[in-house]
Amino acid sequence: MSHGSTTGTAFILSFLLLFTSIQCATTPNFVLLFADDFGWGDVGANWAETKETPNIDRLAASGIRFTDFHAAASACTPSRASLLTGRLGLRTGAVTNFNPLSQYGLPLNETTLAEVLKAAGYSTGMIGKWHLGINGLYHPNHRGFEFYYGLPYSNDMGCVDDPGYNLPMCLPCPKKSDATLRDLFQEEAAINCDRWSDAVPLFHNLDIIEQPADLDTLSNRYAQMADSFISNQTNDTPFFLYVAFAHMHVPQNHDPKYTNASTRKTIFADTLLEMDTTVGVILDSLRRNGFTNDTLVLFTGDNGPWEEKCDLSGSPGPYLGLWEKRHSNGSSCKTTTWEGGHREPGIVSWPGTIKPRVSNALVSTLDVLPTFGKLAGASLPAYRMFDGLDISHVLLNGSEKGHDFLVHPNSGGSGKIGNWDTLRKGDWKIKYQTGGRRSCNNSTPKEVRHDPPLLFNLKDDEQESEALDVTKEPYSQILAEMTKLLEELKESLAKDNTTITQYTNNPHVKPCCNEKSVVCRCTV
Repeated sequence: MSHGSTTGTAFILSFLLLFTSIQCATTPNFVLLFADDFGWGDVGANWAETKETPNIDRLAASGIRFTDFHAAASACTPSRASLLTGRLGLRTGAVTNFNPLSQYGLPLNETTLAEVLKAAGYSTGMIGKWHLGINGLYHPNHRGFEFYYGLPYSNDMGCVDDPGYNLPMCLPCPKKSDATLRDLFQEEAAINCDRWSDAVPLFHNLDIIEQPADLDTLSNRYAQMADSFISNQTNDTPFFLYVAFAHMHVPQNHDPKYTNASTRKTIFADTLLEMDTTVGVILDSLRRNGFTNDTLVLFTGDNGPWEEKCDLSGSPGPYLGLWEKRHSNGSSCKTTTWEGGHREPGIVSWPGTIKPRVSNALVSTLDVLPTFGKLAGASLPAYRMFDGLDISHVLLNGSEKGHDFLVHPNSGGSGKIGNWDTLRKGDWKIKYQTGGRRSCNNSTPKEVRHDPPLLFNLKDDEQESEALDVTKEPYSQILAEMTKLLEELKESLAKDNTTITQYTNNPHVKPCCNEKSVVCRCTV
């Protein structure tokens, strides 16, 4: 072989190696960690009073910690639907929660993040709470996830043997199959834990393997399953793992070894410590299997704390929604469009690729699908509008350019469910609806519609304590611009391919592994 041909071969090999390294660097693995009923202040990296999250704090130190990160809705199902589709509930139809009797789920013509990544060659797995419909083709195994292990809906949507901690408390599942529910449950409030009388099931792929699920050991098993999924991956195929924790939703159960193990020695803090330990197991599994530098990890939550649960509720940090407190003493967290309802911890780490920093960019869980899709080189679904943005420039290039504006949909607190009655633009926020949601004092304030809407400056008033006088400049002009923008956004729905979700209940489709048992009790 001549010297020239050797040089040419070496050049080609070098180019191929360079191309391969660039390709690998731009097609990372993805691990999406999604906490439940989680406050902005429930992470120590955000809020110094929180001491129970050393592993999440370690993740924050290795990547970008977003200060202005938002869930797409402030309740379970609509938030998760938007996370996996990049679209708000009025587009997908998923505006309120599904339940154990739901015949349908997230409409089948909506494409999930798992389906996008699977089509791009990714191995896909999910562990944890689904809450987007479990019957038939709505099951996660039919929505892009090749592997599934978890609860089909919230851990309070049925009874369990150890009811853990809730407010009010629920009685454990009955064990006598020949008795009626009313015979076994003596208190009306405990007959149907959160209205649903059957036991909470645990799925492994399409099969129910445990009913009622053992919530005391669930977090440990989630950690084991995540470790197993990661350990079974190879460098030949990128992977996507979505872990949707049961924590910090009620009932709060944890392994007994965590009792009084937290700094605060409270039920909430002990449970938070267990969840953080699970995060640590997942991060250590990535390291042990050599995937750390090839994996983008995102940690966030579905919505803010469930304030009416009192000591079992988390912390919104400084986002207290004081206007609501002063005028109605109602909740300003979960299901509301106060900041405490939807502003979440947002942490993204990809060691060696993302430089550690704090970002004030306005971003959302809506951005996960378009951003992951871009980084994976995947094709996004056509013929539909997305509310999310590709924020890869924020992650990789240090940009602070996030959303110019962001809609916060009604999620059950006040106003028609799913409607767009709250808009954020820059430092400004307008809000048409207040009230409607019970706080720890157990009183439910009446729903109030404000026209003109309330206007807040979040830069000067992060607690949303004082609505500005919109009869005066410059506030009247700001209000006029924002109300016009919101109306234009609503008009855009008419140009989109939107879906209507059917919220039909059918007792014949409930997850049940033993119809002869009064609560479907079985263990496989």
